[in-house]
Amino acid sequence: MIPPKVSIEIDEKAVKEFIEQELSKQIHQQLLLVDINKLAELTCMSVRYLEDEILHDPRVRIHERRKNRKRWWLAQPTFKAIEDILSEW
Repeated sequence: MIPPKVSIEIDEKAVKEFIEQELSKQIHQQLLLVDINKLAELTCMSVRYLEDEILHDPRVRIHERRKNRKRWWLAQPTFKAIEDILSEW
């Protein structure tokens, strides 16, 4: 008896995108606060662009916390607000 031929095709691009999305979810779930440098890293936007276009929006500003001269943002609500802002573009 001849064994059947099995062929498996893998879409490497789809697998890579899926892995990146899952890693991103895991990273975001563990963050409580983010500073401007972390926001710049996670959004692939420059600090200056974030300052000019994103951080002055009231939807993001309400999640800002300050201590002395340092600023942080609550991670999850800020990410959601940024998604809402970007969906309007």
